Amino acid sequence: MGGYCLESQGAVLPYPRTKGIILVLIAAIFWGVSGTVAQFLFHQQGFSTGWLVVIRLLISGAGLLFFANTVGKYNIWSIWKNKRDVLQLVIFGIIGMLGVQYTYFAAIEHGNAATATVLQYLAPVIIASYLCLKVKSLPTKQETIAIILALSGTFLLVTKGNIHTLAISIPAFTWGLLSAFALAFYTLYPGSLLTKWGSLITVGWGMLIGGVGFSFIHPPWKFQGTWTFSSFIAVVFVVIFGTLIAFFCYMESMKYIRASEASLLACAEPLSAAFLAVVWLQVTFSPAEWIGSFAIIATIFILSTVKR
Repeated sequence: MGGYCLESQGAVLPYPRTKGIILVLIAAIFWGVSGTVAQFLFHQQGFSTGWLVVIRLLISGAGLLFFANTVGKYNIWSIWKNKRDVLQLVIFGIIGMLGVQYTYFAAIEHGNAATATVLQYLAPVIIASYLCLKVKSLPTKQETIAIILALSGTFLLVTKGNIHTLAISIPAFTWGLLSAFALAFYTLYPGSLLTKWGSLITVGWGMLIGGVGFSFIHPPWKFQGTWTFSSFIAVVFVVIFGTLIAFFCYMESMKYIRASEASLLACAEPLSAAFLAVVWLQVTFSPAEWIGSFAIIATIFILSTVKR
């Protein structure tokens, strides 16, 4: 997915923090690179967003559940015994998981991976704003600064600093903004499921449900694009490295560092996506766009100090 994985709060075990930092950086970089690889598939190999999303969800969901069952020794079927949990899981899978995956990839298809990933990182500001409304309180000083930075960064990213022009297409901006709202929902909604069942089972079933549900709209056998050795490797990377391995590394890092630290280090995702898009796919990024990107990313650091 963008990445920005669901967090699992827990005690930090007495192991070297260096290992945790390396693991979360690997996850963030894999997420960022997978977005750029998806751009390669969309723009140069003619792949469709629908096919890549449904394949990623089905294979990754099945892989996570297999890992949870065989290695983690979890009972992956117990979650289906509670009607309320099932309803929450289906909503999370269709609206949260499928929503965030499709909007993110659609933003890449209509624009580029760098811009799509940075726009998705508006989600923490959306979450902070929602929490202010929920508790009926004014934003704190940090939240106000973060909101101003997010709006300013988005303006620079979309216009390159010129109010009379758009640096990206309206569909790319719209899908990018929708991906931020989808990510906010994806992060906030499954709280009780995560607490009760853990992230492997919740996310694994969420992916599989989203993939199965989307299969009725875009069957996995309905393929569009050009198969080459490069495109095959790209698909494998997006599904295996950009999803399964990235998710495992992120969750494993929680054993060594705190979830808040992992979230900050995950900011390497948009930076790696932007760097690779510029170097590999020759995406042009103006100084104004770089400033806007860093302004949006800076909101993560600011909001990490808020105790709301």
